[in-house]
Amino acid sequence: MFKAKTNLIIDGIMLLVVMALIGTGFVRKYVLLSGSVSRQLYGTKVHMYLWGISRDGWANIHLYLGYLLLALVLLHIVLHWKPVTSIFKKLIPHPKWRPVIIVLFISLSLFLAFFPFICTPTVWK
Repeated sequence: MFKAKTNLIIDGIMLLVVMALIGTGFVRKYVLLSGSVSRQLYGTKVHMYLWGISRDGWANIHLYLGYLLLALVLLHIVLHWKPVTSIFKKLIPHPKWRPVIIVLFISLSLFLAFFPFICTPTVWK
């Protein structure tokens, strides 16, 4: 019963964090407009705040919520490790393919997480 309650609490917190991520993303996209959009709308550069927090501040909140969600997802996987491995073994019946798929999956996951640090942006003047 303790494990079921713990899982429910973690899942509930994960749902709240996902909803907060959506909300902070909407704040940045639709409420606190980017510089070019606010110039079009107001004719000049304006500084916008929501609850005393700037667009960049909301970006930081969004980032930290993402870190929190990642930690909760990892905890969720750890707590469900036996079902994960059982389903994986049924999904990939050939033992020789399992390590290959695991390495590919982990490599793709790390690439998706860290590609911003290996890319160079295009600068327009």
